[in-house]
Amino acid sequence: MSSTEMLQIITASGKTVGDHKTDLTPDDMVEMYGHMVMTRALDERMINLQRQGRIGFYVPSTGEEAAQIGSGKLFGDLDWLYPSYRVPGLFLQRGASLDHMVANCYGNQADLCKGRQMPVHYAFGDLNIVSISSPIGTHIIQATGTAMGQKIRGDGGLSACYFGDGGTSSNDFHSGLNFAGVTKAPVLFICTNNQWAISVPIEKQTASETLAIKAVAYGMPGIRVDGNDVLAVHAATKEAAERARAGEGPTLIELMTYRRGPHSSSDDPTRYRGNQADEWLDRDPILRFRKYLEREDIWSQSQEEELIASCKQAVNDAITAVEKLPLPTLESLFTDVYATVPPHLREQYEDLIKHEGSGHEPDPDAAFPL
Repeated sequence: MSSTEMLQIITASGKTVGDHKTDLTPDDMVEMYGHMVMTRALDERMINLQRQGRIGFYVPSTGEEAAQIGSGKLFGDLDWLYPSYRVPGLFLQRGASLDHMVANCYGNQADLCKGRQMPVHYAFGDLNIVSISSPIGTHIIQATGTAMGQKIRGDGGLSACYFGDGGTSSNDFHSGLNFAGVTKAPVLFICTNNQWAISVPIEKQTASETLAIKAVAYGMPGIRVDGNDVLAVHAATKEAAERARAGEGPTLIELMTYRRGPHSSSDDPTRYRGNQADEWLDRDPILRFRKYLEREDIWSQSQEEELIASCKQAVNDAITAVEKLPLPTLESLFTDVYATVPPHLREQYEDLIKHEGSGHEPDPDAAFPL
């Protein structure tokens, strides 16, 4: 398939295209569907929390669940993931704790980053998921460097980097893909083309016919995929992962989807795109996959109702458990830096406690910076 054609396995009606088949088992597909529904349940609840003033910031991914879950299924224990800030499903699928993800948005004592990262910038080193970077594209060269190291070690692992269409306009996109192509590093560049880089539409970002076609200049395959078709996303990622593990180098995967919601909770998309998102409602990735599963007699209405209820309950339980926890203490500013606190930091800590107290009382007049 060329980098200007688009791979699709299931249509918006849930029917398969041509003779395309999947090697996923029914259990695999049900599991993936569950992660997609959980991802949306988390997104909807967290946006509501932000609107209620209970958290300061959130980045939704509604409409992009297939791009996250279809690709994330392929990665193993030796692989390293460099995510963007719009792939919560990837974390859930990888086994991240829902409590820890919610805590990150509160920045309290249960937050693994101790409130020092941006909200929705999760970090799970034990799952080989690198902390998210807000600056667009910087993690592309990091993923390439990791993959070059994996190739040198010969451990069979690969790296995968997630970014949006806006990330292809960054300098690091060129540097990362250029070095990956030259060294044949085992890295997957997964571009979620959701049509908008905040308020800049794709046609104002590039003159290329597609984003996938940019791969040609770097000496690697470029694959364009229906990003709302979870089976097509899985198939394309599997092919790219097999190439990488076989020593054949990197692949650029362009996942065509749409950012149905705002760029973040601080954004008002109606100011620059009107009601364009309504056109994508019928292409909803969750609805499409559900129709397919029902056609294959893998899913039922009773299962659907049970899944939705359990996902909502799991999210609510996590919020209930996390929300009542206190903020990180002042002491964590010092004890969370070095394994053993050096004397000069100990002196600074004792001086701070003397003047500020031992707690961390929030300033009621402080506003979230974004």
